[in-house]
Amino acid sequence: MTIKEIARMGDPILRKVATPYPINKIGSFEFNQLVQDMQETLHFAQGIGLAAPQIKVSSQLVVIEIKDTSSRYGEIPAIPFSVYINPTINVINAETKGYWEGCLSVPGMMGFVERPQHIVINYLDQQANSQSLELKGFLATVFQHEFDHLQGKLYVDQLKDMQLFAFEDEYKLYHQQTE
Repeated sequence: MTIKEIARMGDPILRKVATPYPINKIGSFEFNQLVQDMQETLHFAQGIGLAAPQIKVSSQLVVIEIKDTSSRYGEIPAIPFSVYINPTINVINAETKGYWEGCLSVPGMMGFVERPQHIVINYLDQQANSQSLELKGFLATVFQHEFDHLQGKLYVDQLKDMQLFAFEDEYKLYHQQTE
């Protein structure tokens, strides 16, 4: 398998709505290779989530893996490497909370984004089984961030205050201690 180049902000593929992944191809050699490439790329980039458009594949497929459960956001549940195909989001409670987000496609930058904190996602798993998952807090933010990529959106599109958009070093220097 292969570590893929990650598309960066400005690449037109990141602004295109991704095509639903064909259900009849789930489990195929092509599918398994794509998932393995995404896993290797995610690990190499040291991220927690990656959407297929970020490796220049316009398909509705996201991988997420959270190993380190202690972060600047407090303790969060670990998530083993998981695949989410053709996902949808339903907001259970529209109350929002903001977090500083970063993105592999917007390297070196951080932005403060407010998102709903109680959602349910529906998706197909690696065996093409329908699944549903309820998420709250920071995990709800993670999934919304990744699923935005499938709609041609980046976290920078969600910024309400451009004064809360910074290089990572300046975020650490001026903003991290205020969280």
